[in-house]
Amino acid sequence: MTPPPSSTPADPPAHRLSQYFLRGLITLLPLAITVYVLYLLVSWAEHTAMQLLRPFTGEFYLPGLGIALGALLILALGFLVSQPITGRLLSLIELPFTNLPLVKSIYSSLKNFADYFAPHEQDAQQVVVLNVPGGEMGIIGLVTRQSMKGLPGQLGERDQVAVYLPMGYMIGGYTVFVPRSWTTPVDMSVEEAMRLALIAFMSSKKGEPGKTDS
Repeated sequence: MTPPPSSTPADPPAHRLSQYFLRGLITLLPLAITVYVLYLLVSWAEHTAMQLLRPFTGEFYLPGLGIALGALLILALGFLVSQPITGRLLSLIELPFTNLPLVKSIYSSLKNFADYFAPHEQDAQQVVVLNVPGGEMGIIGLVTRQSMKGLPGQLGERDQVAVYLPMGYMIGGYTVFVPRSWTTPVDMSVEEAMRLALIAFMSSKKGEPGKTDS
């Protein structure tokens, strides 16, 4: 009597080897890219510091001075831009970037996006789930404006909030103006929400319900 066929046939060795290779590659790539970017930054900082300090110290140089010097420069820059006088001077330096047509769009967009993550009042940084009344679908978004005050025309008269809806893999997004009652706050940091949006909220957990490990 012949045994019944197996309901889950064994994978051929070539298929299993390819799975192992892909899993190893997926594990290695983020680590390798992160280490490579950090290496480039450290190498650039060390080379720049060496060129700046060599006229004063001669052949004497301690490894790591580039990183320390870079950190001190960033701290000094942060202190300077926090002063009212320096802020006005910085606005003069920004004039060429805020008046040229194409450069203005790129610079303003990047600056506003960076300013959103700068330290300020916590209620301005809010991750929410947007639910349209009568619908079951929820969309993760970031509240970018708690009030419409200051916007031109009738936009400034709306009793709404502005919610940015990032698209997967950061290929774009939408900003919608909705009633506050449509949003539900989520206990999640802005950084975590943007990181998850970057990978389209894909899960890497192996123990999800209904998921089998091949």
